[in-house]
Amino acid sequence: MTDSTDVHHTYDRIAEHFSKTREYAWPEIEEFLADRTGSVAVDVGCGNGRHTELLAAHADRAVGVDASLGLLAEARERAADHGFDADLVAGDAERLPLAANVADLAVYIATIHHLPNREARVASLNELARVLTTDGDALVSAWSTTHDKFDREEGFDTNVDWTLPGGETVPRFYHVYSPDEFRADLADSALTVAETFTASGNCYAVVHGEE
Repeated sequence: MTDSTDVHHTYDRIAEHFSKTREYAWPEIEEFLADRTGSVAVDVGCGNGRHTELLAAHADRAVGVDASLGLLAEARERAADHGFDADLVAGDAERLPLAANVADLAVYIATIHHLPNREARVASLNELARVLTTDGDALVSAWSTTHDKFDREEGFDTNVDWTLPGGETVPRFYHVYSPDEFRADLADSALTVAETFTASGNCYAVVHGEE
């Protein structure tokens, strides 16, 4: 098992190639944002900025946060190439570099499953609750045991290799959630949960800020 606390360095190594395979927004995120707008929108774990770009079209100000400097460089290049404005800042999901009650729209997509343990994952959900306004909306996603590639019913830790063009494989830490475990972590956080569902092998939750 790779060092689960070092995932951002893993993504620094694969950032350029990874970004090339992540061009389009997920349909679930497009659907979530379709009828929503905001003043400030935050993309936690923004990667190469594909969902930050979508948020920028739905808010006056978009902020992308990622622990990987390599992915942030890819996001800045994307913003310049695609002509959208966003504040792209380095930061951890457990300690977001944002004031409380600042965001009325957010997405936290395919990132929580990289955090090393349950304490860190719930802490990141609490951070999302902290930065959201009470009536702010956010969408959270994580890899799920319902994915076709897994034959497990309970959540588990694993490595998923990324293969670079030269053939080198780079292991990435994942915690794969069961739907029940995902709901339990949400319930133990400060978030208000509007709904949970599974789609395309992922757990999703629509949530609101801390009451």
